[in-house]
Amino acid sequence: MTPGIHHVTAVAGSARRTVDFYTGVLGLRLVKKTVNFDDPGAYHLYFGDREGTPGTILTFFVWPGLPSGRSGAGKVLTVAWRAPEGSLGEWRRRLQRLGVPAAPGRFGAEAISLQDPDGMELELVATADAAPRTPWPGSTVDPDMTLRGFHGIRMAVGSPGPSLRFLEQTMGMRVVGEETSGMRLASAAQPPGAASFVVLEERPGGSAGFVGTGSVHHVAWRTTDEESQLRWRRRLLEAGRPVTEVIDRIYFRSIYFREPGGVLFEIATDSPGFAADEPVEALGSSLKLPPWLESERPQIEAALPAF
Repeated sequence: MTPGIHHVTAVAGSARRTVDFYTGVLGLRLVKKTVNFDDPGAYHLYFGDREGTPGTILTFFVWPGLPSGRSGAGKVLTVAWRAPEGSLGEWRRRLQRLGVPAAPGRFGAEAISLQDPDGMELELVATADAAPRTPWPGSTVDPDMTLRGFHGIRMAVGSPGPSLRFLEQTMGMRVVGEETSGMRLASAAQPPGAASFVVLEERPGGSAGFVGTGSVHHVAWRTTDEESQLRWRRRLLEAGRPVTEVIDRIYFRSIYFREPGGVLFEIATDSPGFAADEPVEALGSSLKLPPWLESERPQIEAALPAF
């Protein structure tokens, strides 16, 4: 079973606008500025807590000019963050002051729904067991309000049965309740306070979603190390899921597959971590490239928009 979400990767249309929102409004730290290893002409930006702890990382492929994505079957609809209990009043005032519209959320009574600049739906969910995080001194948000990592995702599928069986039997999640929008499942919740929830929403006969700006590209689930990742790979193959070979992402190792409803999943290792190529104090301060792209640095830097 997985202890929860490692990271979520989405698509943005502007690096500057995305950095301004996630650091300036939500108070996250830009922990890594690199490029899409499969498309080095595009930024890949990572946001999280001070150290870039797995479970706090939201990443973006930045593709200017890409059309907006469409919600629908086979796509993640909402990304929810944990906020400290009692902090939502101040969050509402902060969002109003910064001109960010907010509405009641879907993940519970104590939740706020908002959108990022590209229209991706986010929620802030107040939870009593939100695990403390090391404050980032440069954050624009008071430490008592700091977001504590992911609460979960809401995803849509055409038929929930196969996805539900896969999440329970292969991913080791358990059903913890039903909501008006669908079934709620929870991960293993290890360590305490780090549970990641999945709300499985049915979209029978509806249009399939597609990836574009303002949409989630994939969700990565945590595993401790490469040995456990290989066990996951064997388990997925036994469950009939086509899965990639292990891919080196420098900061973690990855395998990719689609769950039965079409949502793209990844299983990523907790190590080596974001301090693999720069110290924690300097995370996100310069453009980092993988070794196989260093020889192309002049061309890559010239092609990327400055921000």
